[in-house]
Amino acid sequence: MKKETLSTSDKEIPKINLGLENKYKEIDSKEPLNPDNIKPVIDELPTPSGWRLLVLPFTPKDKTKGGIIFSQESLDRLRIATNCGYVLKIGPLTGAWCKKGDWVIFARYAGSRLPIEGGEVRILNDDEVLGTIADPESVLHYI
Repeated sequence: MKKETLSTSDKEIPKINLGLENKYKEIDSKEPLNPDNIKPVIDELPTPSGWRLLVLPFTPKDKTKGGIIFSQESLDRLRIATNCGYVLKIGPLTGAWCKKGDWVIFARYAGSRLPIEGGEVRILNDDEVLGTIADPESVLHYI
């Protein structure tokens, strides 16, 4: 009786299991809010009064160009400490600091943070706006 042996080409090669990457995919199954996907819920958000602005803070990418995945803790710190955001709504008394649809720079930890599903928005006084920018990634730095 002849014993059957498997050659190396017949053996099943296990798939590579990247546990950390899989975990982040599960966590990030809901895409974070950004100016492109917030439009359906913008009417449900509060309308700022007086000299206030409703701003969506910039959400940094979770992976670098080189493929390094940031931990959830680092991303949370970046979201809280971000200093730029997208203007969603403007109060009726707001001056010419910026307009709806602008990317603005503001002081770290400025404004009132309002958690919503998929992220958070901030209500800022118009005098907390330090300037406008074309691309938020041009001023972003990682912790």
